[in-house]
Order: sequence, then structure tokens, then C-alpha cells
Amino acid sequence: MKPSINNVRLRGKMLLMYFLSVFLPIVLTNLYIYKATTDSVREQRMQDVQLALSQMKNEFEREVGDALDISSGFYTDHLLNEIIDTDYEHPADYIGAYDSYLRRILNSGSPVYNSVEGISLYVDNPTLLYSGGIYFIDEAVKQQEWYRTILKVDRSQPVIMRTGSDGRMDKLSIIRRMNYYYPQNEYEKFLKIDLRMSTIHKILGNLNVQGSIYLLNEAGEIEFTTDPNIDTTKGMIPYQTAAKEDRRLEFDTGAFYTNDQNEWKLVAKIPKDVVLRDSAQSQKLIVLLSCLNFLLPSLVIIWISRSMNARLVRILKHMKKVKNQHYETIKEPDYRDEIGQLTAEFNRMTLELRSLINDVYVADIQRANLELERRNAQLNALQSQINPHFLFNALETIRMRSLMKDEDETSHIIHNMAKLFRNSLVWKRDMVTVQEEMEFVHCFLEIQKYRFGDKINYRVQADADTLEEVIPKMAIVTFVENASIHGIEKRKAGGCIEVTIGVRNEGLVCTVKDNGVGMAAEQVERIHRYLQTEDEMGERIGIQNVVYRLKLFYGDRFKLAVESRPNEGTRVDLFIPRQDL
Repeated sequence: MKPSINNVRLRGKMLLMYFLSVFLPIVLTNLYIYKATTDSVREQRMQDVQLALSQMKNEFEREVGDALDISSGFYTDHLLNEIIDTDYEHPADYIGAYDSYLRRILNSGSPVYNSVEGISLYVDNPTLLYSGGIYFIDEAVKQQEWYRTILKVDRSQPVIMRTGSDGRMDKLSIIRRMNYYYPQNEYEKFLKIDLRMSTIHKILGNLNVQGSIYLLNEAGEIEFTTDPNIDTTKGMIPYQTAAKEDRRLEFDTGAFYTNDQNEWKLVAKIPKDVVLRDSAQSQKLIVLLSCLNFLLPSLVIIWISRSMNARLVRILKHMKKVKNQHYETIKEPDYRDEIGQLTAEFNRMTLELRSLINDVYVADIQRANLELERRNAQLNALQSQINPHFLFNALETIRMRSLMKDEDETSHIIHNMAKLFRNSLVWKRDMVTVQEEMEFVHCFLEIQKYRFGDKINYRVQADADTLEEVIPKMAIVTFVENASIHGIEKRKAGGCIEVTIGVRNEGLVCTVKDNGVGMAAEQVERIHRYLQTEDEMGERIGIQNVVYRLKLFYGDRFKLAVESRPNEGTRVDLFIPRQDL
């Protein structure tokens, strides 16, 4: 026998396809080239980002350092402290001191203050005139966040923090208590230097970092950011909350200090595609190599697939013939691979099925058909014996004879009985209207009235808006029958049954009340237990049967309440949901 791929087991074919088509030419070559190129580009880009962050950090430290130096100059300025601590008898004296010195040093537009946007002095000296950078420490100032914070800090340390006005925290300020000198009439004094925010934004907006920059404080909160989705002017935002489930690459400078009180960190979040953008040219080369590598695996896959596909299609074609009861075997050489074994097993199964169907299955079908015909014959015989039409015709004959003899009462009772039999035996539909059910109740009570005479009286009443509502058939008649037979029949005289139907809480309330002998508490409890049981109906009749049917229709929406005591009568309340609910 010539060597053939058909003699190789299926597992061997799959391994051969894997190594020749995927693993060797594609995975090893392309992954190695792609990883080497991407790692090199990514490493270089990450170094560029880290270098840009270091540059931003140095520039930020320089700007803050310049502002801190200015605050130190104000802090140690003897003449400044003397002017704002002096008690002036006349405003003109203060104006002279202000014009001679304060106006010049508080002018933030001076070239000396390149890093400063505004300088403010807050004092509580009542003899000063508050303007031109001098502000009084009133209640409004005391309520500001920076004022409450500086009171908690060591007396000689400046604090850098967010400030603002009108609810917008859009400034970065240096706050410092002016307590370097201690004259006898010392007042409370604070220096507030606002950094030039345009310079800060320019530093954070470095074009070499194509992503979002975050300036964090020691608590990990975002002081300023270039992220357009985050508004830091409305309050402090924790960085971990803002960057939650963020898939961008993260870079940071580590913690650094601008003074003893403030710790900072610069963090950059860069999209991955920006970091790997420079590898686009390398990817083109990789794609070209991938196309070349796919050529050989494709040829191998086609060769193996043709070996498998033609034979599997042939097996499928013969299986469809077996489905149509054409038991033909497959004519093919005996190959040793899985498909060859499958073909051999299919041929063996086909021959066995042909023998089994001819010898066993046909004979079993014939015996089953005979048994079915015998049972159908028995059923037809039983049905003919209890054909309800025979009963209806017999009752109608008796009724007509009674009419001919002028026995109207007997004729009326037979007519009611025929209606009851017809509705109980002919069960073409399971739902009836309330009006139809009331007719069944009336027929039944008329028969009982004929039977017991003056021993029983009844009253049947249904609200007009309930007559067209649909309820399960025989749902109320059964409770009326129970009241008549088990309640009134045992009384000697004066029996009464009341049946009422009304609407309450978007449902029908059906009440059956009698003044019969009543029931013991155990019997009432047994009826209530019918609502909890989940058994199938089986051979049950009467109230248990009705409760089971109502549970099938309405589930937990159906309610049953029974009140009864010995010699005090019985009351049954049924709550049946409306059909359209």
C-alpha cells in the first residue's frame, strides 16, 4: 500500500498542522520581531516622557522657590512690619507711609515678581486704610479655608495651598504668618502671595508629554491637571478616584518638596497608542513578513483539509440516506486513520440497523398497533354506555310527558336538572360568565327547593357590573351544594342560603352563607389547608377539587376564607381576581 496521509491518525494531522502552519513560521518569527521592535520603541518613548516630567518638576520647583523667596523677603522686612503694626492717629499718616514704601513693594507687576500674580497683606489693625493690597481680617476672611489652615501650622512656616473666590479654587497661593518681629502692640498679620497660574499651566502643558498631567499634594489629591474631564476648581479630587479603571500608562516623578510643609508629586497618564505610535513603520514590515509566512501554512492546511473534507462529506451523505430508510454502505478502501475507522463503524451499524428493523422493529410495531386498536375498542364501548345525549333525551321525554299531564312543577324541576347535567357533563369550555354561573346556582337551588319544600329558602344576588366577568366553571355551585347538603339538610325547618357577588379591591368577592348546622373547627382548618397543599387533583371532588382548579388559574392571587361554628351556620368568602388583571 502506498504511503498516504489518510493513514495518519487525526491527532497526528492536527499536530502537523499546528507546528507547520502556526507555531514555527508565524509565532516564533513574527512575535520575536514584533516584541523586539515594540520594546525598543516603547523604552525610548518612556525615557522621553520621564525626562519631560523631570523638566516640569524642576521648572515647578523654580517657580515656587522664587515665590517662597519673595515671601521670606516680606517676612523679614522690618520696615514693612513696622508700618502695618503702627497705630496711626490720622489716616494721612498711614497714607504717607503707604505711598513711601508699601505701594512699591505690593505692586505685583514689578519685574522682580515674575512668578507672582498678586500679593495681599491681611491684618486686623483698625487704624489702617484697607486698599491697595492691604485687607482687614473680618469674619468673611476667617471663614476661608486658607485662614483656618494657617492657624494650625507652626508660626514660622509658609504653606502652599489652593485658594480662590466665588466658589472657584483656581489659584495656588503661599500663605505665611507675619510674626518675625514682636512689637508691643502686635496685631495679627498674614501674607498671601498668589502664584502666576498662566506660568503653572504652561509648565504642566509640556508638548513633549502627549497625555494628561496631574499635580498631586501630600494627601494624593489633584491640585491641578491638564485632563479636560476633571475640574479642580470646584474642590479637591482624590487621584485614585479620578484615575479608577484607567488603562493608560502611568509615569511619576516620585515625591519632592518645595518647603517643609508641602510634598508634591507629578504624574503623567499616557495612552498606549501614543507610546507605540513610532512603531508603525516596523509594523508594516512585520505585516509583510506575516503574509509570506502564511503562504506555506495555507498550502499545508489545504492539503490536509482536502483529505478530510471529501471523506467526511461522503459519510454525511450516506447518513442522510439512512435517515430516509436507505441503508447503503460506503464503498472506500480500509484506511487506518480515525475517519477510516468511522467509515467502518458506520458500515457495520448500517448493516445491523437493517437487520434489526426487518426482524424486530416491524414485528413490535404490529403488536403495538393491535394492542392500541383493542384499547380503542374498549374505550368506544365505555363511551357509548355513558353518552350524555342519551341522558338528555330521556330527561327531555319525561319533561314533555309532565307538561302533557299539566305537572308544571315537575316539568320545571326536570328542566333545571337537565341544564345542570348538560353543564356538568358537556365540558367544552372551562370559563363561564358570572351570569351563567348564577343560572347554574339558581337551577340547583330550585331543585333543592322542590326536594325540601318550605324547609329551605334562598336568595341569589349579583351586582350588575359583575355579570359579564369571567370565572372558572362550577366554582360557586360547588360551595352552594355543600351548604345545602351538609348545612341545611340536617335542619328541621327554617333553612336559608344566601349567595352574593360583588366587586372589591379590583376583584370579585363571592359569598355563600347558610344558617345550617355549621362545622367544627377541625373541619374549617382542613378546608383552609387545601390552599397550602401542592398535590395533584387525583380522585378528589367537591370543595377540594374547586380549590385546586382555582389555584391552577390564579395561583396566590386567589383567596378563600371560611367561618363556621356548630349550630351557627357557615360563611364562605371567595376572592377571585378579574380576568383582565
